[in-house]
Amino acid sequence: MRLRRLFPLLFVVAVASVTVTAPDAEAQPRLKLATTTSTHDSGLLDILLPPFERKPDGGIRVDVIAVGTGKALKLAENGDVDAVLVHAPKLEEAFVDAGFGVNRRSVMYNDFVVVGPSADQAGIAGTEKVADAFVTIARKEALFFSRGDLSGTHQKERAIWTIAGTEPAGDWYVEVGQGMAATLRMADEKRGYVLIDRGTYLALRETVDLRVLVEYDPPLHNPYSMIAVNPERWPHVKYGHARALIDYVTSPEAQALIGGYRKHGQLLFTPSATD
Repeated sequence: MRLRRLFPLLFVVAVASVTVTAPDAEAQPRLKLATTTSTHDSGLLDILLPPFERKPDGGIRVDVIAVGTGKALKLAENGDVDAVLVHAPKLEEAFVDAGFGVNRRSVMYNDFVVVGPSADQAGIAGTEKVADAFVTIARKEALFFSRGDLSGTHQKERAIWTIAGTEPAGDWYVEVGQGMAATLRMADEKRGYVLIDRGTYLALRETVDLRVLVEYDPPLHNPYSMIAVNPERWPHVKYGHARALIDYVTSPEAQALIGGYRKHGQLLFTPSATD
């Protein structure tokens, strides 16, 4: 008799302990986006992606993988993501030409700046040509921190050293091998110089004591593109979802969000999508 009374109670407890997932949340489609640390660290994705994920006619959850452009494109080459949002034009062109990516679209741009301590031990403040500033830093062996991670920022930095006709080497040149935020913090701690995109700098400006010393030179232009992984190369990728994201990011709605995103009263990215 006692067992018969306990069995219903045990059954009720067991059923009550099961966690039930909402069917619509479980069924929501997903895609993987590899993107740069700059779009993540700047906070842009926090305002850009939610409207896409909540679309009433079929939102798609975006799983963001924030790495350097080189690593993002490598993930795409291996078919490990569905789309990329990156900022290294030459690497992007090679990626598409090799058949790994399709439907490359311009999304936005900003620019790079050289930041350093107010003391400016190398004396580069106000230098009009960024290559000249790099030459001065190398000649004076002032501490310079490089991401050293094949990111879009690292690619831009290497291109500027080439323009400057200088191969950086020595204790003054530090390759961090990490993302932009970590590299900026290290430059701040050691009172050195660093190349950084303006959007990330504005987002993190209050956390460091470094100021903009060189800016507005044409080589510092920084365009961003979105590319879908080629489904003919990797049939398992979610090309339809990736195309939907690209269509959204280049739409008037998303371009307005990009154009309205500011920090400290300054625009972080300028929308650049065209029909």
